[in-house]
Amino acid sequence: MDLTVFSELESEVRSYIRSFPVIFDRARGSLVWDEDGNEYIDFFCGAGALNYGHNDPIIKEQVIDYLAGDHIQHSLDMATGAKKRFLESFRDIILTPRNLAYRLHFTGPTGANAVEAALKLARQVTGRRSVIAFTHGFHGVSLGALAATANDKFRAAAGVSLGDVTFHPYDGYFDQTTDTVAQLRTLLDDPGSGLDFPAAVIVETVQGEGGVNVARAEWLRALAALCAEKGILLIVDEIQIGIGRSGDFFSFEEAGIVPDIVTLSKSLSGYGFPMSLVLLKPELDIWQPGVHSGTFRGNNVAFVGAAVALETYWRDPEFSRAVHRRAGIVAERLDGIVAKHPEHLARRGRGLLQGLVSAPGSGIATAVSRESFANGLIVETSGPFSEVLKLMPAIVDDEQDTLTKGLDIIDAAVDATIANLA
Repeated sequence: MDLTVFSELESEVRSYIRSFPVIFDRARGSLVWDEDGNEYIDFFCGAGALNYGHNDPIIKEQVIDYLAGDHIQHSLDMATGAKKRFLESFRDIILTPRNLAYRLHFTGPTGANAVEAALKLARQVTGRRSVIAFTHGFHGVSLGALAATANDKFRAAAGVSLGDVTFHPYDGYFDQTTDTVAQLRTLLDDPGSGLDFPAAVIVETVQGEGGVNVARAEWLRALAALCAEKGILLIVDEIQIGIGRSGDFFSFEEAGIVPDIVTLSKSLSGYGFPMSLVLLKPELDIWQPGVHSGTFRGNNVAFVGAAVALETYWRDPEFSRAVHRRAGIVAERLDGIVAKHPEHLARRGRGLLQGLVSAPGSGIATAVSRESFANGLIVETSGPFSEVLKLMPAIVDDEQDTLTKGLDIIDAAVDATIANLA
């Protein structure tokens, strides 16, 4: 398989091609084929952009019909039938049943665009500049979002100073007994702490890129209560863990909190089309027309896919229960792998974002990823030292055999990798 043109013409910034060095050609459900016809099970799902798998047939049919009908493709923020359908479906299927009253702000197409808008709005509403973010957090690599991203690798590429963000320890950063919300309260209450009073706190309920770190529900509730008490806006970044990957549509549902602002992207369109969205409480909607815009915030094909995904999967509460059952299968298998190698591995995760955690510097996660790919499974690593094997299988439940087979490949890859350590 000749990859020469990619190395000759594409920037050195390319990343995933180095881990998965083949030319991918076709995909369906949880299966992907390269140009030579080799088959792979996908536990990567476009870094969370393909929660429903590849080329979902129900979504695909309506997308094709929309394209074939010469309907509006590009519309900026003008009204279209595709946007109207999405707005109505999102209201009726997602917001109303959860007693949520958010306004919707369509931003540019990437998750970082949504984060930029959320941070900008929070600063405009409060009149304050500072933001609290968390250790190991990842919110994007455009400059505003990058300022709230913790990893040195990404921050070093900025080329300018990244200010107005203070990092605070995430839940479990030190250990499971240290209350980092209580620590934050102490800093906020102390006029001598040196902490600038923030406009907002931005948090992921599960830090995917940061190493599959999971915030406890009680920690999230305490954080939300602190923000409400102090008049600090709470932004929950749902870009990777949202749209069902936790088992619920929103990952914050489990904690019973209602964030002031929510960022969504990745699997929102249902089909991998670029689409991002900011949810904001109505009283925060102080935007003046056009002050935060973007040429591609009117992706009508994405609106079609997003509406079909909501209408197909999320009307029936049984779908969420099925995702939770699927997640239980994955967690049980990973626990079995850990039980065989307790000195080398641990598991952490939530829903269908799960991680096998190895010691920093051991190279185990990277070796397991490579061994798995050689045997037909796409699975990536995460964490500041690439020490976590991060599993993100599709949330749909029509690939039970594929799910089991993918877990078998990981099981064997772990055995082979650890045997080679001896």
